[in-house]
Amino acid sequence: SSGCGGPLDCEPETAARELSISRSVLYQLMSAGEIRSVKVGRSRRIPRVAVEEYVQHLANRSTDDDASVG
Repeated sequence: SSGCGGPLDCEPETAARELSISRSVLYQLMSAGEIRSVKVGRSRRIPRVAVEEYVQHLANRSTDDDASVG
């Protein structure tokens, strides 16, 4: 299935595709605590809200960078 349907529906590959990053970069972000993930059985899942929070974090950082220029 494409996209993240339910609250825990994002597999790492899907989340990486949605964020336009590689799977390995996603795992680095998870290791660094930048993106939250949960373990479901033997699988990792990324809560939909964690993807949204990460995008918001990037947007805020971009806004902060823009404000400091000039």
